[in-house]
Amino acid sequence: MQKVSVEHFAQVMELTCYTPDVDMADRYISTSDVNRPGLELVGYMDYFAKERIQVIGKVETAYLEELPEDTRRESYKLLMDQGIPCVVLCRGFKPDEDVIELAHQTGVPIFGTELATSNFLSQAIYYLSGELAPRVSIHGVLVDVYGEGILLLGESGIGKSEAALELVKRGHRLVTDDVVEIHKMGNGSLMGSSPEITQYFIELRGIGVIDVKTLFGVEAVKERQTIDLVIKLEAWKKDGVYNRLGLEEEYTEILGTRIVCHSIPIRPGRNLAVICEAAAVNHRQKKMGYNAAEALYKRVQKNLKEDDEIPEDTADMENPEE
Repeated sequence: MQKVSVEHFAQVMELTCYTPDVDMADRYISTSDVNRPGLELVGYMDYFAKERIQVIGKVETAYLEELPEDTRRESYKLLMDQGIPCVVLCRGFKPDEDVIELAHQTGVPIFGTELATSNFLSQAIYYLSGELAPRVSIHGVLVDVYGEGILLLGESGIGKSEAALELVKRGHRLVTDDVVEIHKMGNGSLMGSSPEITQYFIELRGIGVIDVKTLFGVEAVKERQTIDLVIKLEAWKKDGVYNRLGLEEEYTEILGTRIVCHSIPIRPGRNLAVICEAAAVNHRQKKMGYNAAEALYKRVQKNLKEDDEIPEDTADMENPEE
């Protein structure tokens, strides 16, 4: 199960720590859901999601400030005794000394932010959704072509990296070469990125490793990209059966999500970069409601229907020799 350390989360979200002496080494966040305690502050703990970050906003603070000091302390103690990851105070609110003392007793760190509660919630959920999403690493190349994320798959040495390099030279962007880390986002889409150690590098057999960012500039690379289309490169076979019209889509499944997949036979002289560009534009057209294969099919059907409707005497006049 994926986890994010509380300390790392606080650094990324630029939170102010009010309990620097609290040990956060073994504190982790395991869910992207965030909780604003309401009934929990009055003692109702049934169905309490203790694995979530607890966010105290303007409404919660206003309620707690109206309570007597001992009652307010008891509400915080009941909350922190549940083993929650941390407490975040929004809108610049600061904890009083009693709350900080409780934090040290229970080992629950307390953070603060100047952000409005709704803004912090959206940012925290977005970040945690990406970090805690189901993920897998596969061998391939991911490029951004006309805004479409194309994942190139195939046997080692078939030409994936060379195709990616040619696409970069044609103005498109490299996301990752060799290893693609794929995260399944909350909406079901797949987000691809590069391992930090190989980011922006491409390996070319016979040449070695090149730095795309250094050679072609920052506009030639991208940190992450949604995967919209999979292209499988395979050696051409004389007796192989390949999709000629594209009336029916083929799919592949990654992390339970179906992605449109094209199998492209490779022969000497085929320009893979041009094929990838055409596939990206064609896929984009289909998402916008236009399918070239269906348009051709309808045109052929219409032509055949018109031929069938020609009267026999007219057909004889057009073919007098018959």
